[in-house]
Order: sequence, then C-alpha cells, then structure tokens
Amino acid sequence: MVEFSESTAALWSTLLASFLASLVELVEAFTIVLAVGITHTWRAAWIGTGLALVLLAAMVIVLGPLLAFVPLAAMQFVVGVLLGLFGMRWLRKAILRASGFIALHDEDALFREETELLKTRSGSARADTFAMLAAFKAVLLEGVEVVFIVIAMGSTTGLMIYASAGAVLAAVLVLCIGLLVHRPLSRVPENSLKFVVGLMLTSFSIFWLGESLGVVWPGADLFILALVALFAALSFGLILMLRHWQRALAEGAPS
Repeated sequence: MVEFSESTAALWSTLLASFLASLVELVEAFTIVLAVGITHTWRAAWIGTGLALVLLAAMVIVLGPLLAFVPLAAMQFVVGVLLGLFGMRWLRKAILRASGFIALHDEDALFREETELLKTRSGSARADTFAMLAAFKAVLLEGVEVVFIVIAMGSTTGLMIYASAGAVLAAVLVLCIGLLVHRPLSRVPENSLKFVVGLMLTSFSIFWLGESLGVVWPGADLFILALVALFAALSFGLILMLRHWQRALAEGAPS
C-alpha cells in the first residue's frame, strides 16, 4: 500500500506539474501566434510555428538519448538547480502580483501590444518575414521551457511518458480552446497557474537536490506534497506581509 501511494503521488505530481507548466507557456505562445495570424497572414503564423516545432523536436531527439549516459545523482543535482530557478522566478512574480506590487499578467494586453507592433510593420517589404519570425520566436522561446521541464520531470522521476503526456494534453487544450474562441485565452487564470507551478517546481527542485546529496526524505516521493504545503504557507505569509507593508506605505504617503 505504501509503495502504491508513493508511485501514485510521483505519477500524478509529474503529470500535473508538466501539464500546468506547459499550459502557462503555451498560452503565451498561442497569443502571439494568434496576433500574427489575425493582423498579417495565417500562412506566416503556421510557417513560423512549424519551423519552431521542428527545431524543438530535434532538440528532444538529440538531448533525450544523451541523458541515459548521465549519472542519476548528477542529473538530479543539475536539474534541481535549474528547475529551482524556473520555479522561484515564477513564484516570486506570483507573490509580487498577488500582493499588488506588480501588475497582473494580461493576455489581452499582450495581444494588443503584439497586434500594434505587427500592424506598424505590415506595410514594409519584409512584413512576411517579420510576421513569420514573430511566431517562430514565440513558439521557440516558450517551447524550449516546455521541453526542458518535460525532460527534467521525466528523466529524474523515470516517468518521461507521463511528463510528455502532460505537455501534449496542455498543447491540445490550448489549441482546441484557442481555435474555438479565436481570441487570446485571457480567461485562463494564468497568474494563479504560475503560482501553483512555481510551488510545484520549487518543491521538486528541493526534493531532487536533497536526493542528489544523499538525503533520505520521510515518506519518499510523498514528501513532495509536504514541501508544496510548506512553500505554499511561506508564500501566503509573504503575500500577507507585503500587502500590509503596501497599505502602510500608502497610508504614510503625503497626500
């Protein structure tokens, strides 16, 4: 029963973390691709997207087999450090947004910004190239993070199929919803998703760093849930403290 619980926790946490992280990145990429298709041509949008996907697939094909030659402890340490940088960056921004210190991420605003930029270039002789590169860059940059997270989650837990399945499910969901509504996915609670993903990636990072250094965690993989709860409590505490600090600054500011 204990072994079943541990394996189940590892499976679902890997699938969920990969799905949510991929969803966040793919929503941003889709918004820019949509702006290219609406303001310019769908041909440029699909060509740029296709080229980026081919390059990303090549990265997976090349990097995937090489990981088999890396010792597990070394892989856990390197992945733990790098994944921690991802997680803490997202968690930091989510805390600052939730406390009101920085503005919430707005996909509609990003869509308008990209649309205006593309419109200013629409009359130039290289408009097709610029539009294609905009889609290519968006999909490639966001896709690299997705590929890294999938490889990191899958290779260190031995659940590459489930990590990949999470990313594929996120891609299918974003594509289906995006094509149906034909507008930026502004209703996706991206700020909340980034907060949850930041918690999960940071927790995985600490767990794998500990394992690489020989730490024996109580409950094995189930301890990841305890780390998530710990970082969630710390994050909510920071949000409350920052909100109180902000109110104090506002009340003390001269009128």
